[in-house]
Amino acid sequence: MKLPPLLLLALTLASPICLLSQSADAPIDFDKARQLFEKRQGGGTLSEEETAYVRKAMATRESEGKGGQQPGEAIDWPRAQDLIRREQGGEKLSPEDQKYLDRAKEMRRRAGGGGGSPGGGGRGGQANQRKAPESMTPLTDMTAEARYEGEDGGLYGKGSNEPPAELQKSAEAALAQIQPLNAEGKPAADGKVVFVSISMSNATQEFSVFKRIADGDPRKSGKLTIVDCAQGGQTMAAWAPPDGRPWPEAMRRLETSGVTPQQVQVAWVKLANAGPSGAKTDHLKILEADTIKVLHNLRDRFPNLRIAYLGSRIYGGYATTGLNPEPYAYEGAFAVRHLIQQQISGDEALATAKSPLLLWGPYLWSEGEKGRKTDDLKYVKDDFGGDGTHPSDPGRQKVAKQLLEFFATSPLSKSWFAEK
Repeated sequence: MKLPPLLLLALTLASPICLLSQSADAPIDFDKARQLFEKRQGGGTLSEEETAYVRKAMATRESEGKGGQQPGEAIDWPRAQDLIRREQGGEKLSPEDQKYLDRAKEMRRRAGGGGGSPGGGGRGGQANQRKAPESMTPLTDMTAEARYEGEDGGLYGKGSNEPPAELQKSAEAALAQIQPLNAEGKPAADGKVVFVSISMSNATQEFSVFKRIADGDPRKSGKLTIVDCAQGGQTMAAWAPPDGRPWPEAMRRLETSGVTPQQVQVAWVKLANAGPSGAKTDHLKILEADTIKVLHNLRDRFPNLRIAYLGSRIYGGYATTGLNPEPYAYEGAFAVRHLIQQQISGDEALATAKSPLLLWGPYLWSEGEKGRKTDDLKYVKDDFGGDGTHPSDPGRQKVAKQLLEFFATSPLSKSWFAEK
């Protein structure tokens, strides 16, 4: 799929990626730019020289879109991308930042990019956004015979919402290893089991409420410490680099909570990237590749991590931006299932030496007010903020309760969550 030039370059700079080295006067080859964008999203690394060239190309494109803008007025798209994430995460921007973001949006609109987030893909009729089907069946309601773009139903496939026997056995072994550890990661009667969250703004908004209600729930073990490490704007792509921006903050939060990385034994990882586009297989390939890197980083950062409970987005049908509308929010669940299935099949990248054991956490998606059969979970517009993507206070409560009931009652988690 050939991306619109301005959108491609905006995404390029937000990543950042760059063009193949060319002379200063050579015309810009957007086919090469598209190929390099895909390479970067697949984990490839490009040079600083190429990045500098793209910045020059971006300034040229902006100048064309505004009818002669001066190079000194070029938008810093990584800054604009960060501002839109902060805004969508509920942060009030300073007057200076808001003015800068408004200018970036206007520049993108003038160049034909629609009204969505800079570099993130908007909904304004762009070719890279797909229209959601009239109806999408929650994965937990789909049967083995049902199909969504070639995928059958059930969290674990073949219509089943329970792990297959082989995975169940592995889960029991991993659960048996989870026990209170001291600061050095050694078993101790007065030690801790630490449970962390890893992901972006939706996740921290939901998990922070979960932590609050879980800490007051009588079922929660006194040995369990819950630490919300998820952060606004920090999607899988941001957590993928070993030295990525969210990692120092995650370590700081552990220290503030009085625990160490050696005590972290369970994690909740919510799979999401900003501004997905293209076919299901295309955006899931990117999301899965980023998540595998995150899992490797988790194993390196937390040597005693036993289980990562994976999750996908809540309903995106009310979204007013391209941050993660339908059908992308719905399709993210297939990335979770693919990774679990790949680990079961012996994929080397997901071997337990490189990754924790992967299990489903609570499945949080349902089709808006239509709900789902398993528990009649529904989402109404009041469950979301103004962008239709981030949960409002009622929406956060709704997700937090789903998290609590899963971890407190599921046979796949209650042995470490609940009081003995």
